[in-house]
Amino acid sequence: MDAMDILEQLDDVRVRLLETLSALPDEAVEEPGAIGEWSVAEVLSHFVNWEAELVTALNRIDQGRKPDRLLQALQDRDAYNAARGDEMKGRDLDRIFDDLQGVRVQLEDWLNEFNKSELEEPGGITGAKDMPLWKLIAAASFEHEASHLEELEDYAEGWLERADSRIDVDDIEVNQNGNRS
Repeated sequence: MDAMDILEQLDDVRVRLLETLSALPDEAVEEPGAIGEWSVAEVLSHFVNWEAELVTALNRIDQGRKPDRLLQALQDRDAYNAARGDEMKGRDLDRIFDDLQGVRVQLEDWLNEFNKSELEEPGGITGAKDMPLWKLIAAASFEHEASHLEELEDYAEGWLERADSRIDVDDIEVNQNGNRS
């Protein structure tokens, strides 16, 4: 898989994510329970954390160094997520979306630093036997994001259905006899 293939995968998954979220108001994005106890905002911060870790790893790999933190995170995702969990809570939505885009731009820039053979050669990563670089990138970015998409789509659909079925008090008219209509 070359950089263009990876970029295409990154774009496909991100477009699907943003389309899923586009109809949701801020209230829905901040509401707990989108995935487990996490809000959509926390899930997006979670994606930022993983891609930022990946960008750091790519820098280390480019320098011929072992991407320790990312390899450890991939071995125990739950521990990594728990350690980074506090960073996700209460963040400003505009900042989250800025970071989501900003780290993606950095990732895309890094992809241009590696040629096809560097991306495909097994064992090219210090400390990651037989793992080609593109698999490391996929695991921490588009595959990871895609693994949460169905749950986010279900949440968005359910939230919008509940919102449509709610009766807005402002929409209820009271006629001259005091009866609602």
